[in-house]
Amino acid sequence: QLLESGGGLVQAGDSLRLSCSASGRIFSSFVVGWFRQVPGKEREFVAIRRWSGNSPKYADSVKGRSTISLGSGNKFYLEMNSLKPDDTAVYYCAAGPVYSVIPSDYKHWGQGTQVTVSS
Repeated sequence: QLLESGGGLVQAGDSLRLSCSASGRIFSSFVVGWFRQVPGKEREFVAIRRWSGNSPKYADSVKGRSTISLGSGNKFYLEMNSLKPDDTAVYYCAAGPVYSVIPSDYKHWGQGTQVTVSS
C-alpha cells in the first residue's frame, strides 16, 4: 500500500516536495514513479526511476525542474521547482515491476494528493 503526502496550495514559482510511503516491502527490481491527473483527462506520467540503481526519466513538461529520489525506509519523493499553474493536478505515486511511463503497467497506487498552483 502506498500513501502520498505533501500536496497543497502553492504560488507559481514555488517549490514542493511530495512524499510516498510504502507500507510493505518495495522489491529491489521494482520501479517507482509519479503520475498526475486533472479532471477530464487521462492520468499522465511525471517521473519514474528504478528502486535499485537510478535511471530516472521525466516528462518533458517537468524535466529540468523536478527530481525523483529515494529516502530512508520505503519512501520516495518528487521535488518540483518553479511550479506553474499547469502543474495543478492530483498527483499519484506508483510502484511496479516494469520500467514504463504507461500508468496501466503499474500494480500499486497511492490514493492521490492534490497540488494546486495559483498564478
